[in-house]
Amino acid sequence: MSDGATTASSLRPAVRRRRSPDLASWLPARWSTVLTVYLASRVFSLVLLAVVWEVAHLAGFEFRTPGAGLSLLDFTTSWDADRYRTIALQGYPSVLPTDAAGNVLPNEWAFLPVFPTLCHLLMVATGLPFSGAALLLSTAFGAGAALVLYRLVDSAVGHRGAIWAVLLLCFGPLGFLFSVGYAEGLMLFLLFGGVLAMQQRRYGLVLACGVVAAFTRPGALALALALAVHLVVRWRTEGRADPSSSSGPSSSGPSSGSSWPWQVLPRRDLVQIVTAGAAIAAAGLAWPVVAHLATGQHDAYLQTEMAWWVDYVGRPAFVPLTPWFLLAGRWLGIGGIALVLALLVLAAVWFTRRSTLRLGHETVAFTASFALYLVAVFLPQQSLFRLLLPLTPLLGAPAVSERPVVRRTLLVGGIALQPVAVVLLWVYVAP
Repeated sequence: MSDGATTASSLRPAVRRRRSPDLASWLPARWSTVLTVYLASRVFSLVLLAVVWEVAHLAGFEFRTPGAGLSLLDFTTSWDADRYRTIALQGYPSVLPTDAAGNVLPNEWAFLPVFPTLCHLLMVATGLPFSGAALLLSTAFGAGAALVLYRLVDSAVGHRGAIWAVLLLCFGPLGFLFSVGYAEGLMLFLLFGGVLAMQQRRYGLVLACGVVAAFTRPGALALALALAVHLVVRWRTEGRADPSSSSGPSSSGPSSGSSWPWQVLPRRDLVQIVTAGAAIAAAGLAWPVVAHLATGQHDAYLQTEMAWWVDYVGRPAFVPLTPWFLLAGRWLGIGGIALVLALLVLAAVWFTRRSTLRLGHETVAFTASFALYLVAVFLPQQSLFRLLLPLTPLLGAPAVSERPVVRRTLLVGGIALQPVAVVLLWVYVAP
């Protein structure tokens, strides 16, 4: 009797699993699976963009986006893509545009050169118009980002977490950005590639990804900070593991902290980590210098970026780590300050959860560093949603991928919200 009861009891969880199958179990762990998911998401996003464009035209809608009143292809290269078009065809302005009071207006110096340069090269090589070249590159690099994201998460937590991270990226509310002329696909490809290379200890590749990313979109400094964390982790873990790091019989042991990185790590690795980190940090800080040299105005880049702040907080002096508090206090008062503090506490809790830490110290260090970068320099506005995309590896953590309610809610919610995002963030305001 007890054997039968035990057998029946052991079967019940399996029955529940069959009633609640995991989508990841239907998708084999192959690179072709990732590309199939990505292709399906591109069909969804392109159909969605086409429907919105057609309905808006039939309704006689006055598009606010530059070029949106033309063809569907032009519609996919609106907003920031229109700035990239100007850079690809004309370059950057040597004189900053200003209003009657002499204040700097939004201009192309806020947009980094790698993506428009690649568009220009593709246009020259193929004869494609900018809209075709930008859409092709965006879609291709988006596929690359999905593949690298899968490998990054799979190496830490396995196929289920990896495929769910890809699904939630591709079918998320901002998934349509990989089907418009934006640099997000290229940036994610480079950032995820840099973190994956860090995992594999291929520091030359980390350097290459980080330097190119620094001239693609802001935020590559997070890779430099992640490398610093990676160096400390390797020093601590390898120092404890190496008996030779002990200073003698009277030493308290390898973990006593008596050994320095150059005494523990292979010299080649140490040199490569430090060189890569320094080079990425220098590249991440170089664009303001380039803007200064090209325009003759020492704060050309800073004033250009803050030109987008005017409608939200006016023209305050820039102080790092204050923009979120500045905006929250301006619109919500003391309650807004409390809200920002609460968000920071919740972020700290999430980054230190055991589930999150299973992604590996490289991924956690990078995503935490990128979040810190956003808090340090970015004024929250509608662009915040797409700037959060580099945090996508966190969606592969077991706390998400191993909880059916959470992962299904995120997937269904993302698919449902993508049409809303297209209408609100692509038709009315720039995402």
